[in-house]
Amino acid sequence: MPSFPHIFIGIGNNGNRVVRNIGIEEFLKFSINPSYYLLGKSSFREKIRKVFWDIPDNAVLWIVLENKPINIEILEIILDYLPKNPLKLAYILTPQKELIYEKKPWWAQEFDTVFYDSLWEFLHDYTDVSLETAFQMAAKNIGVMFTRLHYYLENQMLVNVDYADFFNIVRGNNVGILRLLTKVNFEWHWGIWDKGLINILVGENVPLSDAHKILYNFQNFLKEKDIIWGVKMEEGLNNRVEILSLLVKRW
Repeated sequence: MPSFPHIFIGIGNNGNRVVRNIGIEEFLKFSINPSYYLLGKSSFREKIRKVFWDIPDNAVLWIVLENKPINIEILEIILDYLPKNPLKLAYILTPQKELIYEKKPWWAQEFDTVFYDSLWEFLHDYTDVSLETAFQMAAKNIGVMFTRLHYYLENQMLVNVDYADFFNIVRGNNVGILRLLTKVNFEWHWGIWDKGLINILVGENVPLSDAHKILYNFQNFLKEKDIIWGVKMEEGLNNRVEILSLLVKRW
């Protein structure tokens, strides 16, 4: 199975937090501090051009950032210099805002999928935490999620899923969610998505009936959708459940 180079670009404090938490050494990672842009916009543009103009055509490019005006301005500059062919994916942190209900910004047209994270699982479950704490918790979780997604794809751990399936799901100018969960809030708007994958991993001490119950609830929300399903037991998870959900909708 062919492998594809993954490149991660973190913009701003919270984007860089996520990238630092990705545990794959062979990933090429870039951290961009907006302060350097504000100190010298012309020289900043030239540095961006030199770094990104020759990214390989077969690369999987992720740009991670919080949805703030300065970060979006830098994102637009990067898009000016990126080659056309690499797969381009964005992961946008949008606290308390569901991007799928927003008007599509012009820069989203440059991406195959714009994934967003409203931090709902942190702000909903931990109502006493500050937004800063929620960002810190989310950055660690998202970094682990990217690590796990890469591990699954490279090792064919996802049931019936390989890179061809992954590319088929994310190509097409979509908006989407990508989450690594240990529990699921089924009050959330799962049913709005068109296609994707749901993979449930359970530890060796978890009854399979628990996994099937989670799968059944998902299937109720996502029936008649183009979803790849997987349920698998993995040694070492013990009593834990891990749910990787990647869902998209044409934007």
